[in-house]
Amino acid sequence: MRTVQRKSLVDGAIEVLRERIDSGSWPVGHRLPAEAKLAEELGMSRASVREATRALAHAGMLAARQGDGTFVIATSESDAALRRQLGTAEVVEIIEVRRGLDMAVAHAAALRRTPAELEQLSAALRRRRIAGEQGDEATFVEADIAFHVGLAQAAHNRTLQELYHSFSEVIESTVALKDCFGPGDTTISYDHEDLLAAIRDEDQAAATLAALAILNTQESAVRGR
Repeated sequence: MRTVQRKSLVDGAIEVLRERIDSGSWPVGHRLPAEAKLAEELGMSRASVREATRALAHAGMLAARQGDGTFVIATSESDAALRRQLGTAEVVEIIEVRRGLDMAVAHAAALRRTPAELEQLSAALRRRRIAGEQGDEATFVEADIAFHVGLAQAAHNRTLQELYHSFSEVIESTVALKDCFGPGDTTISYDHEDLLAAIRDEDQAAATLAALAILNTQESAVRGR
């Protein structure tokens, strides 16, 4: 009987942790509270919490980093499997998959974006352009990813958001500052600004074509590296 009770407590802890991840309270990248604090917060024993986090780590949803804590790395087992696949995929393969995803995101964002989201997207592009002009590639990549993740949020489609968050960790491999200059150009192209303009104008067709053009340019640059 004692074993059955312990298992039910662990299952209960797993269910609570899953709910926090699934609800978005703990997004990908979130660091869990320390074990003792989390146990106190949930009203459970540290042993139950420890086994629950181990179970979710085994499922690929959590990861313990030595000396840093435990982090959410996937929102579900299927998300974890997708992230593992993406981690071994070729850059061109990732771009090919993103082509369909980005077009769907752009189409939906042009229909559903809010004024606040437009401001956030504009801010990301300003950071991106300034970083590009200064040759700050790390900030440039961060801002570029923030822009595309922001587009997924502006689409207001949970499935698209989850898929894009799965891609966000590997998108970095498809973004390079040098790929944003045309032959002989000394200034960064305005292709992302064109995409935002179409979304601001609620022009779904133009937004879809702009998203496609960005990825076509990236694929050409990657193939030419």
